[in-house]
Amino acid sequence: MADPNAFKDFAKEMTDFIVNYQENIRERRVLPTVEPGYMKPLLPEEAPQHPEDWRSIMNDLERVVMPGITHWNSPKFHAYFPTAQSYPAIVADMLSGALAQIGFTWIASPACTELEVIMLDWLGKMLELPKEFLACSGGKGGGVIQGTASEATLVALLGAKVKKVKQIKEQHSEWTDNEIVGKLVAYGSAQAHSSVERAGLLGGVHFRLLETDSKHQLRGETLADAIRADKEKGLIPFYVVATLGTTCSCTFDRLDELGPICNSEEIWLHVDAAYAGSAFICPEFRYLMKGVERADSFNFNPHKWLLVNFDCSPLWLKDPLHVINAFNVDPLYLKHDMQGSAPDYRHWQIPLGRRFRALKLWFVLRLYGIENLQKHIRSHVAQAHEFESLVLSDSRFEIVEEVVLGLVCFRLKGSNELNDQLLRRINGAGNIHLVPSKINDNFFLRLAICSRYSESKDIQYSWQEIKLRADELLEEQSLSK
Repeated sequence: MADPNAFKDFAKEMTDFIVNYQENIRERRVLPTVEPGYMKPLLPEEAPQHPEDWRSIMNDLERVVMPGITHWNSPKFHAYFPTAQSYPAIVADMLSGALAQIGFTWIASPACTELEVIMLDWLGKMLELPKEFLACSGGKGGGVIQGTASEATLVALLGAKVKKVKQIKEQHSEWTDNEIVGKLVAYGSAQAHSSVERAGLLGGVHFRLLETDSKHQLRGETLADAIRADKEKGLIPFYVVATLGTTCSCTFDRLDELGPICNSEEIWLHVDAAYAGSAFICPEFRYLMKGVERADSFNFNPHKWLLVNFDCSPLWLKDPLHVINAFNVDPLYLKHDMQGSAPDYRHWQIPLGRRFRALKLWFVLRLYGIENLQKHIRSHVAQAHEFESLVLSDSRFEIVEEVVLGLVCFRLKGSNELNDQLLRRINGAGNIHLVPSKINDNFFLRLAICSRYSESKDIQYSWQEIKLRADELLEEQSLSK
């Protein structure tokens, strides 16, 4: 499609489709009813030999694609955590696609690199991250946009691994790299996201998941005991992940207790605040990251809760040199005269190529402003507390975890099987979408406030739907007795 006028018509039609979809998303069933393989009979078996008219693609969207869409941005979607999007971010993605920058070095796209440096300073200041993490502080620190929190956890682990191997070799020059790596051990909470354990697998090191306290927080004493036991076995502790806002129940590891231990033991401390980190733009939630000044790296996902389209996962490092050393392969064709005067982000990440993701942050931060982004976060937290009060008003239900941000964990009083049946009824009806979680053999339902369109009437609707399915289930059970 080389005709610019046809492109303008196509783009205008697509813009109209996007706006219509967004503004009428409540009217769509949140979960699709299709079966696996539904799409195959709707499409030809081979690509077309000759160009088709763009209108035929527009005609096929509702027929082929939309029946299989789970509407993540519907106010009736309460599963997982939010996936953020907004009109400014959508427009930024359009521009990113048009400019087609592959910003792996400064010279490959100076604007791509420099806007990212500045945006991560803007964002870091919004969170009140310690200045050691910010490029503008004049120190070693700085930030980089990763694709996901999973990547950020792995990148930080690999940096920590290189740092510890170098440190041990200085003490034991006769040890080989393989001998040292075989002794390395990392730690995280048993409630940490599966990607934390996966980082250990990908990084080729042993990763221990430690038990949490009664509030499902990883405590300093537990970490200290694990480190002591492993050192007695001849192992080398090198990396700890502190989760702020776990996926299961949005609980917060005691960063203030873990930090001093990691610092005294010379262990890299990484903070995974994938979901909760967005809330730290609000001063009233910053107490949740108490102790962050002791961390070596910090990551969160604006693409979850800060109205920035996927993918955008900033990672801040106090000393990026360790990560750079982990990834530094420097062929002649990637060298340039300005090396060392600006970041070459290919050394800060696993892939070589990278998109112009900083545009999304720039557009969203400018077109919303901090004030409206804070309002968005606070609105979701208020709606979570509204749902919590509705649950507490019905004696058949119970709240499982303290409601801190935009997630409510709840269940019917009764067996795990009863709650599993309730969840199946809710999702089977397809009017709202929830997912479950389980801690210490206690099965419960999670309701996350996800949509930027969500308001009180949606919370009331979701609660009525949950109550209806509970009424049906309990009535059937009473009749069968």
